[in-house]
Amino acid sequence: MTIECIAFDLDDTLWECHPVIQRAEQRFYDWLKSYYPKITQKYSEDALIQHRIAYMKSHPELHHNLTALRKSWTRQLASEVNYDDSLIEPGFEVFWLARNQVTFFDGALEQLEALSKRYKLGVISNGNADVHHIGVGHLFDFALSSEKVGVAKPHQDIFHEAARQAEVSPEQMVYVGDDPQRDILGALSAGLHAVWYNPSLQPWPGGRTPTAVIQDLNELQVIIKNI
Repeated sequence: MTIECIAFDLDDTLWECHPVIQRAEQRFYDWLKSYYPKITQKYSEDALIQHRIAYMKSHPELHHNLTALRKSWTRQLASEVNYDDSLIEPGFEVFWLARNQVTFFDGALEQLEALSKRYKLGVISNGNADVHHIGVGHLFDFALSSEKVGVAKPHQDIFHEAARQAEVSPEQMVYVGDDPQRDILGALSAGLHAVWYNPSLQPWPGGRTPTAVIQDLNELQVIIKNI
């Protein structure tokens, strides 16, 4: 069956995630220090990150909605030091704006430009990056987040919703991602083809094997043609 649509994960597939989040957390902490100093008097930057991680682990019911999860955490943080909820929205905006300042992997934008001329392109992400805000939304026919669908990868529903939005069958769709469980096994279980972006050539951890493995995004055009 002919491939009609290619969908992508974002973090660690089109750009490196860790430095982006690290910088965003730093800006959030600096903002707190200026406007809500009782929080930074109580927590160092590292301690605040550990506090957030612990909070997020304790609320799995919100893992499909990282925006709501972060705002909920910020609300608790405020209450600990007797601040009201007025910091939640501006604090999230500080983090989110920095979170969307990304540096694409070499060749990623060129590949997206080239592929968009031949295929429908989409995004399926568990995160809250916004390709429209980043400035590449014009390259994609749809951008789907776990927040919108109500379930996170690897749940089949998010992949099936992407196929519905692309107006293709799952068999006509390829998903490209870096995470073996959430991206590759999730896509395969939903009936899509799955290309594992694996730049460091990690061994496959087990389970159904990817349709293809790439070390560089520049390999995509040839790989897709051969599926």
